Amino acid sequence: MLRQIALFAFASSIIGNLAACSVAQQPNLLVVLVDDLRWDDLGCAGHPFSMTPNMDRIADEGARFLNAFATTPLCSPSRASLLTGLHAHSHGIIDNTDRSQQSHRLKTFPQGLQQIGYETAYIGKWHMGNDDLPRPGFDQWVCLKGQGTTWDPEVNVNGRVSKEAGYVTDILDGHAAEFIKRSRSKPFLLYFAHKAMHPETIQRADGSLSDPSASTFIPADRHQSLFAGEKIPRRANALVSPHDKPALQRTIDGVPPLSPQTGSSDESILGRLRMLAAVDESLGHMIELLEKSGELDRTLIVVTSDHGYFYGEHGLSVERRLAYEESIRIPMLMRLPGRIQPHTTPIELVLTIDLAPTLLEFGGARVPESLHGHSLLPIFENRVVNWRNEFLIEYFSDKVFPRMTQMGYQAVRTQRHKYIRYSELPEMDELYDLDTDPFEMNNLFNDPNSTTTRQQMQMILSRIAKQ
Repeated sequence: MLRQIALFAFASSIIGNLAACSVAQQPNLLVVLVDDLRWDDLGCAGHPFSMTPNMDRIADEGARFLNAFATTPLCSPSRASLLTGLHAHSHGIIDNTDRSQQSHRLKTFPQGLQQIGYETAYIGKWHMGNDDLPRPGFDQWVCLKGQGTTWDPEVNVNGRVSKEAGYVTDILDGHAAEFIKRSRSKPFLLYFAHKAMHPETIQRADGSLSDPSASTFIPADRHQSLFAGEKIPRRANALVSPHDKPALQRTIDGVPPLSPQTGSSDESILGRLRMLAAVDESLGHMIELLEKSGELDRTLIVVTSDHGYFYGEHGLSVERRLAYEESIRIPMLMRLPGRIQPHTTPIELVLTIDLAPTLLEFGGARVPESLHGHSLLPIFENRVVNWRNEFLIEYFSDKVFPRMTQMGYQAVRTQRHKYIRYSELPEMDELYDLDTDPFEMNNLFNDPNSTTTRQQMQMILSRIAKQ
């Protein structure tokens, strides 16, 4: 009997030690989501003057994905895809209208991590409707209502709303710092979703919102003069009127035709980069706190965006819902010593829907087979087999921007080509060869020399849309 008790105690000890070892190996998870951040806004991506030393550090000491994309280049759907690992047509957040109730029902990766013992926090802008009430899966909830305001925002902290004085990026940084500094015995997930670099949208007396194109990018006071006199880098397709994009060239009452005058101004771009400087400072603060606590090298840090933004490409500015590279490309930076090799630049096509399965697997939680995305761990561990060669992009037409009326689409992008099929606009499809035309200035859809490519891309789109 004593021998059986001893064996049971020994077995229990082994099981307990294995469990403790498993918990000890679980990394903390810090996700920094920057609103509307372009992939080429960062110093590590070659920007000549943007001030992002802390994001550059994450890239230098970890991985910077060269081909990261949003599957729906619009705020609310993309945010839901990041959290769920699903395409918008599946999770149901298909536009920027008030999807508050639906967003309470989402099955998100923080719920899976919370169930296996992670302490979880959401801090920032939820933006799936105006509802700022706590969502399932988070032990700590700090949320702006709707878009929030740049100065003196109302903040919902675990169900209690109060106005906090100051610049919104700094206020959110303070809440994130408070969470990181807590004493804890288990790993944490901090999902930190900035309001920046979104502009301030003015609310009229009747409660409606101003024309988004009239919105203003507002930096912190300390950054008001940053980059003064710098020359804005522009891509070859910037401030060029489209000539072969029939969907964009439609005549719409009250909407000016696209031209150099309709593209993003230098001052608006400078305003965005000034806002980004405060976000990067906040990341530096998080890194400093993690270093002081000895937790930095056991914390997976992810920096990404919900979608890109137009800097005048094709005469566009605030529309960003389109399937062009400037709108769908996003930064994706990850750092975790021992698991992610420094100075790496993976070339695989990675997507917003890959974040959820990646963090679930890093944390040791079950990854549901129903997710559309794939964990990125095989890329980090050099065991990639049959990685995706194409992906689906989708947008569901809404009425916020008159130019985008009836412009819902499904598109497919491969390593070389992109095909865009507009759901409500027959005979206005677009086809691009990204090897010979990286700026998407020559629509090949009606080119007789591209018939085979067009047919192949149409078949690929039909296949992956069904999948």
